Amino acid sequence: MVFKKGFDNEKYLKEQTKAILERVKQYDDKLYLEFGGKIVYDFHASRVLPGFSPDVKMQLLEKLADKAEIILCIYAGDIERKKVRADFGITYDSDALRMIDELRSRGLEIAGVVITRFVDQPSAVIFKNKLERRGIKVYTHRFTKGYPTDVDLVVSDEGYGANDYIETTKPLVVVTGPGPGSGKLATCLSQVYHEHKRGVNVGYSKFETFPIWSIPLKHPVNVAYESATADLRDFNMIDPFHLEAYGKTAINYNRDVDAFPLLGRILEKIMGEDTVYKSPTDMGVNRAGFGIVDDKAVQDAAKQEIIRRYFRYACEYAIGFADKGTVDRAKLILEEIGMKPEDRPVVEPARDAMIEGQKVSQGNEDMFCGAAVQLADGQIVTGKNSPILHASASLILNAVKGLAEVPDKIHLLSPATIECIKNLKEGLSKSKSISLDVEETLIALSVSAATNPTAQLAMEKLKELKGCDAHLTHMPTPGDEAGLRKLGIHLTSDPNFASNNLFVS
Repeated sequence: MVFKKGFDNEKYLKEQTKAILERVKQYDDKLYLEFGGKIVYDFHASRVLPGFSPDVKMQLLEKLADKAEIILCIYAGDIERKKVRADFGITYDSDALRMIDELRSRGLEIAGVVITRFVDQPSAVIFKNKLERRGIKVYTHRFTKGYPTDVDLVVSDEGYGANDYIETTKPLVVVTGPGPGSGKLATCLSQVYHEHKRGVNVGYSKFETFPIWSIPLKHPVNVAYESATADLRDFNMIDPFHLEAYGKTAINYNRDVDAFPLLGRILEKIMGEDTVYKSPTDMGVNRAGFGIVDDKAVQDAAKQEIIRRYFRYACEYAIGFADKGTVDRAKLILEEIGMKPEDRPVVEPARDAMIEGQKVSQGNEDMFCGAAVQLADGQIVTGKNSPILHASASLILNAVKGLAEVPDKIHLLSPATIECIKNLKEGLSKSKSISLDVEETLIALSVSAATNPTAQLAMEKLKELKGCDAHLTHMPTPGDEAGLRKLGIHLTSDPNFASNNLFVS
């Protein structure tokens, strides 16, 4: 899809910073801010709100650096089962380490890391040891006794009081973590309990980009959030508490609305007075809706994201990561907005390339793969398998040749380089497949560029592929997926396997 700006990053930063600082002023001493979503590299937000910078939340924290410090939460169960963050292809514990490095590089203080719902899981213990031996404070919180039914037990020395207290010094404490279910809310409430026991007047608020409370319930941006959380079975709804208190419509999601009565009782029990919040929307300080400057552009972008999510869940189901209910929900959401998978512009060209490959291959199953990418100017380029290149590798070479205006008959890769990689795969690594994936192709291109000015010219065009949409007719191999991710390409694929082999190295 051709890029069209629909979101003003600077306007949003100004609005969001002001809202957070105003909330901090409501409390004498300190505000615990539950920071939802991805704190860095929020690619979902950048896709549905074109113009939204993936690191805008980090920019926001940098503006607040003199007033803020960070508590990072991670669920012990996610460490134990090696849960993977799909957009980076790394586990949640590795993502936590990456987040710490990123925060530190921006001059932000890390008060500590909290491993939540900790029951001495072996992998969580190793993670704890690793951090502590690098000088990072680590705290462990176990299941909160009495939660959620017995508020008196929850708000007691046996409940929140049994958790480690985390020392903080700044007026704003941002509590964040990799992914949903990391224990951010419980950590905030535990800290609020400990602070009030010490006579410190603190408050709690929540910062979550989606759903956007100030736009309609069925706006595609909000629907895209439902699609992104299809595996959690989240759904958006009109906040009934906000409607009753103010007579105004605001959008929230089911878990926050369901939890609000309990959360209100817990805050009231801790603070000894009625909470200042009349609705879950009141608790938020979210201003993303006020950064939208072209509603049609964000609607179009959000619809494309809904299609992406459908393809992603379909592929996750094929490899066993998602259940059938998740795929069905993603498909239902897609149908509700009147879209189909083929409304993604690169889908049918990729499938056409596959059919063309079938005709050329004359029955060789390993050749039946196609790929397509849409460049920034709207042009669609395709690629297909060959004995020496994966379809996605062919696609990248065809795309940069087009961008560099290199004639099709001119080869970018040195035959000697290809032969060396082929010999290495056949000999040393004993690989059954000698065709190059995207990562191997990028290496070959960089080697060829040292002696071939045309290859150098084409290589300089790789950066223009960032943010482009691409589709494969088969799920990518690890080398293809990693290479396309490094190029910043927004990839989808049909839920088909490229071969009958069960193991792919």
